[in-house]
Amino acid sequence: MKRLARGVSVLVRLSPFALAFLRDRRRWVLVGRPAARTEEHHRRRAERLRERLAALGPTFVKLAQLLSARADILPEPYLGEISKLQDQVPPDPAERIRAVIEAELGRGVGEIFQDFDDQPLAAASLGQVHRARIEGRDVAVKVLRPGVEEAVALDLDISFRILFWLNILFPNHHVRALTNVVREFSVRVRAEMDFREEAENIAHFKRIFAGVPKVRAPDVLSAYTARRVLVMEYCRGTKIDRLHPLFASGRLSFRQVMVRVTETYLRMMMVDGFMHADPHPGNLLVQDDGTLVVLDWGAVLEVPRWTRDSILQIALALSREDIDGVINQMYRLGMISPEVSRGEIREAATEILRIVKRARTTNRRQLLQELLDELLDTFYTWPLVLPQELVYFFRAAALIEGIAFHYDPHFDGLSFIQEVVRAHQAELTRSMGQQPAQLAKNLVDEAQTAIRSVRELVLRAEREELRVRLHPRDAQSAERFLHLQARRLLLSIFASTTALITAILFLALRNWWILGAGLSLALLMFVVVLFIPTHLLENPLRHARGIRTGNRR
Repeated sequence: MKRLARGVSVLVRLSPFALAFLRDRRRWVLVGRPAARTEEHHRRRAERLRERLAALGPTFVKLAQLLSARADILPEPYLGEISKLQDQVPPDPAERIRAVIEAELGRGVGEIFQDFDDQPLAAASLGQVHRARIEGRDVAVKVLRPGVEEAVALDLDISFRILFWLNILFPNHHVRALTNVVREFSVRVRAEMDFREEAENIAHFKRIFAGVPKVRAPDVLSAYTARRVLVMEYCRGTKIDRLHPLFASGRLSFRQVMVRVTETYLRMMMVDGFMHADPHPGNLLVQDDGTLVVLDWGAVLEVPRWTRDSILQIALALSREDIDGVINQMYRLGMISPEVSRGEIREAATEILRIVKRARTTNRRQLLQELLDELLDTFYTWPLVLPQELVYFFRAAALIEGIAFHYDPHFDGLSFIQEVVRAHQAELTRSMGQQPAQLAKNLVDEAQTAIRSVRELVLRAEREELRVRLHPRDAQSAERFLHLQARRLLLSIFASTTALITAILFLALRNWWILGAGLSLALLMFVVVLFIPTHLLENPLRHARGIRTGNRR
């Protein structure tokens, strides 16, 4: 009964938005042209969506936070609105929190801690943090909210049932991407609700950053850590977006702080492949000596070497304007569904190249956020799926840009990141395993493969074995065109025949009603011939921007 009530509640709150988005693409859901919408209309709808998601509770708030970076699923202004959702909810009573601690650690709170503050430092959707004192040191105690595991499991079960029917009824790359996000979230949220995983993530980060000065994470007190309780060092510092007094006094350098943050995320993403998956200013503290403290390690992303290599290869292909190189790596990253034609993806890759080229050649200072907006806009327009690794890469880039812009409105984020990347180019190359000898070997292998292919092509031409194959998508497009023309031809014949029969009947019977009805029917068929919807000829894989009213192209 509880499952049914919750399912009805979710459907009642969210189904109007699903229907509205479908009507944005087809006025009558399955047929028709996109409905006309204004920017103000989308803005008001985005605000209502944010309010509905907040009302649905912790699961949907955290899911919305993941969606706020997925421009291949939702466009602006929806991304901007749901990004405003704060993972802050009213705290649970201290008695319930103490009960969780005692159940997990097997002793009373008074026996474990010398002092325990019942007023939480922070209250998020999954857990809340209290300040305490143990063994003579100040600690932060993170406690999982009671009952949250059952609530999340129920919401995920309902979400997957809804997505199952959406994939059957409205299969497109947006629905598939949304399904992937929920699937990713279901795995990640289970790890976040086991604080032993977070303790291990912190330990791993400390190991790989052991030789990096002035970058750290809190120490974990392993003896007092369990599945639903995490006790760690209480770190003093200033949130990274509140450093104005320290910069003004000269105690900290703005540039040094920005370089440290950029180097940290670059190293995590491209060198170590161990990414902090919740990059926002609230999780970054800067201590008085400039040390960067990274908090909240419940969500991490492990980036395999081949993925890092593909991302690097895309960047290199873009720099040399190699469209085919970009497309090959996009296929390798799983950004393109196998049934999508290469010709269509070539148009998308050309658009991405155009954006990057304009960013390099513009005369004014290019804001990184503006470049990211245009790139993500392309992901929404074309049938591309944004890999989660690129999502967090973009989120980290946007974080750096946002922090810098907070202090300096004229900050050139693109040039700054390029400068940091150049400074660490040798380390990045080593991390990809691309030593000069390996690069030379790869080049020789590619040359040999190309020579063999050319030789095979010549031999097949000599044996008259060359054949031209038509891509199935092109054949389907031609078939749709022929079917449409056949319908038009048949309707034209029926209209002419109807008019002719009507004229004969009128001459025989002199009945004006028959003449009027017959000629009206013939005229109607001629009108249908002239105005058969042209969108029937469009490629069904081209996902036009139905809910966007502006276009930067």
